[in-house]
Amino acid sequence: MFRSAGLSALLCLTALFSTADAGDKLKLLLVDGQNNHKWEQTSPFLIELFESSGRFSVDRATSPAKGEDMSGFHPDFAKYDVVVSNYNGALWPEQTRKDFVEFVKSGGGFVSVHAANNSFPQWPEYNVIIGLGGWGGRNENSGPYVRIRDGEVVLDKTPGRGGSHGSRHEFIVETFDDEHPIMKGLPTAWKHTADELYDRLRGPARNLNVLATAYSDPGTRGSGEREPMLMTLNYGDGRVFHTVLGHDLTAMQSVGFQVTLLRGTEWAATGEVTLTDVPENFPGKEESSSRDVTK
Repeated sequence: MFRSAGLSALLCLTALFSTADAGDKLKLLLVDGQNNHKWEQTSPFLIELFESSGRFSVDRATSPAKGEDMSGFHPDFAKYDVVVSNYNGALWPEQTRKDFVEFVKSGGGFVSVHAANNSFPQWPEYNVIIGLGGWGGRNENSGPYVRIRDGEVVLDKTPGRGGSHGSRHEFIVETFDDEHPIMKGLPTAWKHTADELYDRLRGPARNLNVLATAYSDPGTRGSGEREPMLMTLNYGDGRVFHTVLGHDLTAMQSVGFQVTLLRGTEWAATGEVTLTDVPENFPGKEESSSRDVTK
């Protein structure tokens, strides 16, 4: 695995964010507080990533801990251009759910990171917003699988569980929509750092556009299908970027994860991507590349 250092890292950082001054900073709200993943570690990393880009100003809404009273958890979503979820936990209060749906429907941006798509299996509108989700009892009643077969998106209504992954490993992410501004100019195939390769996700899959995929290899206990890794959706006037990557710090240190997350978040907020430069250490098919934004 390649790891940049010293002057090389500085040059790559400059290249990655050289177009970040293309407008006023976007207001971003990161939601966390409960997750079956280590959000206490990954949220500070995400905040540093967003802020170091120069494109975002970040606030954080941390929910009460699991089992505590959630009735007072009421972020003011309307203050922000985009909401990023690093949350997988107890259902939000009813008014918070209503305000969130109204925020996205009225044009707000939303980004679902990794296990955020595990959240809220019984909240219909959330599942429409994210398109696909996993675990929490999801099955064929939750919606179809989304498969990529012979270069086409296939909605597979075969009965079965919703959500699984094999052993953590490095894998190749392949572009499916190379004309989308999030993907434009990136290598068509690149190696991602060790991560959980989510497969067998299910959901309404309405207005869903697959940007990138990865093969879920049965040799790593995968589905044997090409699975969606990066997606966009529209919900009302709002835009949604959904990445299933980002299990932990190792996965989030992937340069590919960072570039696509920043681009996807900007697109969700504005419908455009100005963070167009591709860093010199963006991975290819042979080796992954990592960068620790906190150092």
